[in-house]
Amino acid sequence: MIYSRSSEYAIRAFVHLAQVTDAKYVMVKQIAEQEGIPAHFLAKILQQLARKGLLRSSKGPTGGFCLRQSAEDITLFSIVEALDGMTDYEKCISGLSECSDEAPCGMHDSWKELRLRILDYLEGTSIADLARALDDKRKLLAKAKKPRKSAAARKN
Repeated sequence: MIYSRSSEYAIRAFVHLAQVTDAKYVMVKQIAEQEGIPAHFLAKILQQLARKGLLRSSKGPTGGFCLRQSAEDITLFSIVEALDGMTDYEKCISGLSECSDEAPCGMHDSWKELRLRILDYLEGTSIADLARALDDKRKLLAKAKKPRKSAAARKN
């Protein structure tokens, strides 16, 4: 995994929120049920992201969470950075404190290349991208589940 379970749950919740067409607040309980995420854990994650300015929150019977900006403008990087920080991507994959470009460990060059690819992916992928991909997948699955007409039924 390239990020924590907290980040995974947050990303899933953000995609869920991006698919809410009327931009209303959605309660944590509803997101948790539909996404299969423990509600108490998700509530803490979303509160943290609201404090960091990525979500809006509202209390009360019609309250919940909604995206603070458009799903196009929210990258996976912004979510992962807010929850996990980037220190894991900056340190030596082997755990050596003295590893650097000048004095690399045996895995330095391959990790450096992989780290750049991971960061490019996180920075270049928006919540809207994931929401579109999920929507496309659901359409394909729905199409695959439709019963096919037999040859005789098609002739009629």
